[in-house]
Amino acid sequence: MTKNITRCPWCGTTEELYMKYHDEEWGVPVRDDRKLFEFIVLEGAQAGLSWITILRRRENYRAAFANFDVSKVVRFGDDDVTRLLGDSGIIRNKAKIQSTIKNAKVFLDVAEEFGSFAAYLWGFVDNKPIVNAWTELSQIPPITPLAEKISKDMKKRGFSFFGPTVCYAHMQATGMVNDHLTSCFRYRELA
Repeated sequence: MTKNITRCPWCGTTEELYMKYHDEEWGVPVRDDRKLFEFIVLEGAQAGLSWITILRRRENYRAAFANFDVSKVVRFGDDDVTRLLGDSGIIRNKAKIQSTIKNAKVFLDVAEEFGSFAAYLWGFVDNKPIVNAWTELSQIPPITPLAEKISKDMKKRGFSFFGPTVCYAHMQATGMVNDHLTSCFRYRELA
């Protein structure tokens, strides 16, 4: 991993996992439903915690939640909840675990209604990323009116652990919005 390039400062300069995530994933448009479900699971788990905490457990989440196969997660029952509460490789929060299973059902309902979950979500941005031109981290908002609108619609459909802040983080992570700083090498690559 090249260290002599300009990155967004939030990923630091010492944590390889964080820099790799920034360099290869964050802000890249995602239109694959399984990957979108993965980010919903991980971002729901992250609520109240740091993103690096979740990145370090990502492979454990992948194993615990059937490689983010929503059609399998939707069938998880009480035994699975008990199993997951005993899994030290993930965040063992019963409400977050139950939310993931409930969100799987809602996710499938939305995918059926719109043809795919990606079609639903990307419809909020007319199927093209919003490209911002921030020069400093302090300019990047934690939420936007659009994130509030999406979050409200998702909550109305039954999603949980997906408030406006989590929604905006999801939009950034999945490339619905390019919030790389203009000085970052990824800004130009994704703009």
